[in-house]
Amino acid sequence: MASKTSRAVMEPEGEKASQHSPELLLGLYRTLWKCRMADEKARVLFRQGKFGGNFYSAVGQEATNVGTAFGLREDDWIAPSHRDWTSNIIKGAPLKFCFAQLFAKATSPDRGRSSPAHMGYPPLHVITPASSIAGQLNVGTGVAFGLKKHGRDTIVVAYFGDGATSIGGFHEALNFAGVHKLPIVYVCANNLWAESVPLRLQTALTNLSERAKAYGFPGVSVDGNDVLAVYDVAQTAIARARSGQGPTLIECKTYRWYGHSEIDPAKYRIKEEVDAWKKKDPVATFEKHLLEKKILTDAKKTQVTSEITQEINEAVEFAEQSPYPDPSELSDHVWGAPYGGAQKGSR
Repeated sequence: MASKTSRAVMEPEGEKASQHSPELLLGLYRTLWKCRMADEKARVLFRQGKFGGNFYSAVGQEATNVGTAFGLREDDWIAPSHRDWTSNIIKGAPLKFCFAQLFAKATSPDRGRSSPAHMGYPPLHVITPASSIAGQLNVGTGVAFGLKKHGRDTIVVAYFGDGATSIGGFHEALNFAGVHKLPIVYVCANNLWAESVPLRLQTALTNLSERAKAYGFPGVSVDGNDVLAVYDVAQTAIARARSGQGPTLIECKTYRWYGHSEIDPAKYRIKEEVDAWKKKDPVATFEKHLLEKKILTDAKKTQVTSEITQEINEAVEFAEQSPYPDPSELSDHVWGAPYGGAQKGSR
């Protein structure tokens, strides 16, 4: 049950490389770029005042989400955090609905109720994120328990940051999953900062994956900026969960380029640290690898960028032109048993 650190596979020569088909590699590349471009566009739109609330960018962490969610089955579930807006994109949610969610429009999956940082997409089993830190882990664990009770081979992938590992709900969820051997993969995006609290003030551990030992299942730490390393580790964990062997905790060591949110200037971090991590850009590094292997060409790169740009522009236009929900809908889709003569939606 000991934790281990996965080797980087940015130059996967030999047998390991043969397992990654050109179709897979290009699919990962397109998805990385789509998440990066959509995330950066959302940041611009927020700063233009196109939507309110707040936005929690995951730029710099794309390989962590893409590597673990790419290739999931349609009936598999995702339990995202507030920073995992792009997990909807990876799972296959149409971009127009993703931007409509940011804009709190009636065309969004929840008709404008949880904008902008809490997007779920029921048709593809993406659970709406919890507002409380680590809350989605309990929900995702509950879903995994239900899937096992029904005897299905469907799995759950639950996301969270390093700060969540200090919350009681994290330990409750993993303990329960370990006891019942639930079909769930826990993915920790360790970006070294829980908002403004550095990792060294959160825990004495070097590898957060070590926490899995206490709950009786494997933990593995991996370079979270290496999409192939993450993908390989995730595939092993997913197969383990799907076959009834129980959970895995994957710690992806990565870094968010920007503040905790768009209203956070992140002055608690030094410039040298940020610059050093930007040189490990997961998108640019993977692109360089594919170009060197002649799997990607400059022409293909231009085509992919152009196609994604057009898709984003059309999605933003859809969101901007969509209506806001009517105030009369406020009490719709709120269900509860009548109590003391109260009617649905009344107080």
